[in-house]
Amino acid sequence: MIQTLKMAFRDLGRNRRRSFFSALAVGVGLALLILMSSVIEGEMGGAIENAIKLQSGHIQIRAATYDENKSSLKWEGLVANPDEIANKIGALSQVKAATPRLYASGFLSSGNQSAGAKITGIDPLSAANDPYREGIISGNYLNPDDRDAVLIGKPMAEKLKLKVGDNVSLSLNTADGNVQEQTFIVKGIYTTNTYGFDNATVFLPLTKTQAMTLTENHASAIFILLNDTAMTDTVVSALSVPANLEIKSWKDLNSLFVEWEAMAQSYISIFYIIILAITASVIINTLIMSVYERTREIGILSAIGMRGGGILTLFLAESSMLAIGGVILGLIFGVLATLYFNVNGFYVGNMGLSGIVITDTIYAKLTMDNVINLTIMTFVVTILSGLYPAVMASRMQPVEALRAEK
Repeated sequence: MIQTLKMAFRDLGRNRRRSFFSALAVGVGLALLILMSSVIEGEMGGAIENAIKLQSGHIQIRAATYDENKSSLKWEGLVANPDEIANKIGALSQVKAATPRLYASGFLSSGNQSAGAKITGIDPLSAANDPYREGIISGNYLNPDDRDAVLIGKPMAEKLKLKVGDNVSLSLNTADGNVQEQTFIVKGIYTTNTYGFDNATVFLPLTKTQAMTLTENHASAIFILLNDTAMTDTVVSALSVPANLEIKSWKDLNSLFVEWEAMAQSYISIFYIIILAITASVIINTLIMSVYERTREIGILSAIGMRGGGILTLFLAESSMLAIGGVILGLIFGVLATLYFNVNGFYVGNMGLSGIVITDTIYAKLTMDNVINLTIMTFVVTILSGLYPAVMASRMQPVEALRAEK
């Protein structure tokens, strides 16, 4: 076996440039696979993390008849005594925060400009609202007793040409089907670096939102954040609510995202196949050229007693060496590229889609499982690519091979 490896190494060294570029093709293919899988992993992980943090929480408790598409404000579609329920749930050790939220539809107007908005009434002191508190880029965050202050996103402020201290008219629907209008002062402008969310979401203190919508002591949902996402199913099983309420996990509340993730994985698998097919074609081409160039040599080896199995092993050893060299190059290039984009990310701008929250910048996320799986996949494909040329060489007849280059 040692002799076969020496011969394979010598044969690859005869045309170093071709061997190097063949290994490089394998390396570039593996690097692209690692980078693509890391970007998808980062995008998916970032999207679901943002969806949980900004929109759905890990769990929500709401009325069984609540229609989130209409931001229903009918009393029978709301949660009564939400503070009492939130305090009880917040006492659980797995829960980071449990807070009532009230959602209403409306629009903001300033001068001749207006924009639709999702009005969200929050308890400003809750830890669940840290992303908005920490995201303040101008002005100040809300206080629970604010009565004429509003918090708006950066895209909304730019659209309506608003700055901190400006007056803005807010109109929203009420529980009795009417429209309530009031002038507010822009107290703060925030960003979560998520255009789709920041462009539409406006925050008011919960008590002020309840007063305007005529829904005192009611909320659209109890928004629950956990210390660990993996504990979601356990906490859901442990919760008990009245018959008129229902418990929804983040998977239930982000069904569109789950479907989108499955579709994205299907498409990325097609790209994997394309990249591996290109890599395989390079290796096959390289080894077939090597077979034709060494036809006489193969004939001599056969004539002096090397059997077909030995020739087959020789060419498979060459493809193995190309695979090893390519995998090493691919790991170096792929890991370095992923680490770069893990720090700097891809700026994609406005990627807000309905039901899916994607940040303006996507960061690559390197996982050991992906690296190992893709490395093994690339190595195996490269070895298998050398099988056809190896079989072709092993089946050559000595007499015909010896005549080939005369």
